[in-house]
Amino acid sequence: MAAPSSPAHIALLDDHPMFRQGLRFILQSLPYVAAVEEASTLPGLLVICEQRLPDVLLLDMQMPGADGAEVAQQLLRQYPALKIIVLSMFSADKYITQMMKLGARSYLPKDANQEELIHALEEVLTTGYHFTPRISRALMRGLHQPTRPPSVKLQEQEQFTPREQEVLRLICEGRTAAEIAAHLFISRRTVEGHWQKLLEKTGAPNAAGLVGFAAKHGLLES
Repeated sequence: MAAPSSPAHIALLDDHPMFRQGLRFILQSLPYVAAVEEASTLPGLLVICEQRLPDVLLLDMQMPGADGAEVAQQLLRQYPALKIIVLSMFSADKYITQMMKLGARSYLPKDANQEELIHALEEVLTTGYHFTPRISRALMRGLHQPTRPPSVKLQEQEQFTPREQEVLRLICEGRTAAEIAAHLFISRRTVEGHWQKLLEKTGAPNAAGLVGFAAKHGLLES
């Protein structure tokens, strides 16, 4: 993937100074990162956002006196364009699904290596989302949980045809256009047409965005 072409402003929200220092060291070495700002509390981050909204926020899932989900909700209500990458020691499906449904653009373990962090940051900056196999598996399992609350209803213009729903389900399983064509006994060009329609209807930039949209709106529930 090509590096982002525009200078990026990154913010860090984490209560551990040494962890922030390590992230800052990595981020400042990247040629497309123009500035890195740090905060240890939500009020401190809000001051940063009021002055200049970061392109990406690296958000700690849990801090003293602050819940990552509540922090993400508040930030995205106030700044819906903010791209959040969650950094967490928690790897259970429920945490990943919760944060992605709230609007996070990726979810990484805190023990991710430098290459994984950089790849996630670049993909979020260029495409809007970064999905790992771990995130996709958690979302797919979450989509089929019978106990989850009712999904958000889509507006009429965003409804999908039965064939588009089939294609969307297979995209969310990680299938390529060729694999989907073989599975549905249709041409690859037809699959690509349905794929493009899905992108247009959802506003998603790519397949990862489609998975996020499906998870947020409960499109694949039985």
